[in-house]
Amino acid sequence: MGFFKEFKEFAMQGNVMDMAVGVIIGGAFGKIVTSVVDDILMPLIGTLVGTDFAELSAEINGATVKYGLFIQNVVDFLIVAFCIFLMVKGINKLSRKKEEPAPEAPAEPSAEEKLLGEIRDLLKAK
Repeated sequence: MGFFKEFKEFAMQGNVMDMAVGVIIGGAFGKIVTSVVDDILMPLIGTLVGTDFAELSAEINGATVKYGLFIQNVVDFLIVAFCIFLMVKGINKLSRKKEEPAPEAPAEPSAEEKLLGEIRDLLKAK
């Protein structure tokens, strides 16, 4: 019974739950990006270039090398990497703002400065 209790405590820790949510959202985001690349970007690029990237392949010693699909996956990766970069950059910017200390209040004037201020005020009054 101790093993299952320990596992339950581990699984319910905040970091594990955050990671699980991140994996689920990341998987869904990956599907969206893959769809954008496969269904929108690559057909447009293929139209501009004049060929369908999914059909690009080469025959080498009887083996078919589908380098068009590789190019598609590279574009997919670059988009995901760029989006993750933007998210991390935004999170870092927010965390830096939280860490910045509040500006310090101006220092209390010294006794000499107070005396000089009083003298100035007396001279202005005359």
